[in-house]
Amino acid sequence: QVQLEESGGGLVQPGESLRLSCSASLYIGSGYCLAWFRQVPGQAREGIAVLDNGYPTYKLSVKDRFTIFRDDAGNTLFLQMNSLQPGDTAKYYCAARIDRGGGCFLLDHQYTAWGQGTQVTVSS
Repeated sequence: QVQLEESGGGLVQPGESLRLSCSASLYIGSGYCLAWFRQVPGQAREGIAVLDNGYPTYKLSVKDRFTIFRDDAGNTLFLQMNSLQPGDTAKYYCAARIDRGGGCFLLDHQYTAWGQGTQVTVSS
């Protein structure tokens, strides 16, 4: 079972950028669905970006601001976040599961490996 660990969160002002990293204990290249979720206390976990065989899909609220990508070595997943807004404040989690076909989706119950999360706070 792959182990995941996020880093890169912090406190930023509106309009600024952050890059989150998710380090994996195993190769998470082709053959894995990789995703980023976020959660605000008292609310359900929200899927925001997924990488399916190298192709990204985004939740509408982050599309054109966030970019999900993986390093060439296949050990680290990233989330580049630009033009951050107060509404992006949340704890961010990376998630992975073996891709057994049928596509990769932003459904948290499908993912078997999770990191511990990293807090992102956007405030002036």
